[in-house]
Formats: sequence, structure tokens, C-alpha cells
Amino acid sequence: MEKLQSMEQFEQLKKEERIVFIFSADWCPDCRVIEPILPAIEADYPEYQFISVDRDEFIDLCGELNVFGIPSFVAYHNGEEAGRFVSKDRKTQEEIESFLNSLSA
Repeated sequence: MEKLQSMEQFEQLKKEERIVFIFSADWCPDCRVIEPILPAIEADYPEYQFISVDRDEFIDLCGELNVFGIPSFVAYHNGEEAGRFVSKDRKTQEEIESFLNSLSA
């Protein structure tokens, strides 16, 4: 999964057709729990581009987007926010897939 490198890259990427930003951090135990399932989710949803965002590197972006719990998912479609799965709770593969399925509904 590609990692976000800059705010400029974020601004460009969010204009893409279907993009999901995954906010996490190295120290986050719930983020580590979902890490092994993310490649399968990426493979099952090829219509989306997934970008990993390190919460600590982009703390200002998290504040702008009201992402205060991780792991969290924020989806964009052509520059507009299409949906978000943001909470401090641990996420399951089923919950993540349900969120992704709701985006195309």
C-alpha cells in the first residue's frame, strides 16, 4: 500500500475517482491487528486506490478531517468526501468491507 508523502499529494489524490485514505500509526495496537487483512481487502476492491496515512506525520490533516481515532478510513470520489469509517474502536474485516460496499451503493 502506498504511503502518503505530503499534503500536496493528499490534495492531488483526493481528486482521483475512487480513493480511500487509511489513517493509522505505528504505536496503535488496533492498527496492527487489521494490518494483515489489508492486502486482501485491497485485492477484493481493485476499483479503489488505498493510501496509508501516518497519523503522527499528518496530525494537522487529521485535525482538519476530524480523524481523532485510529484506525480510520476516509473515502473520496472526484474530490468530494464519499464516506468515512472513523472511530477509536477496533475494526473487523467485515466492518471494513461493509464500509467499502456502502460507498458504491
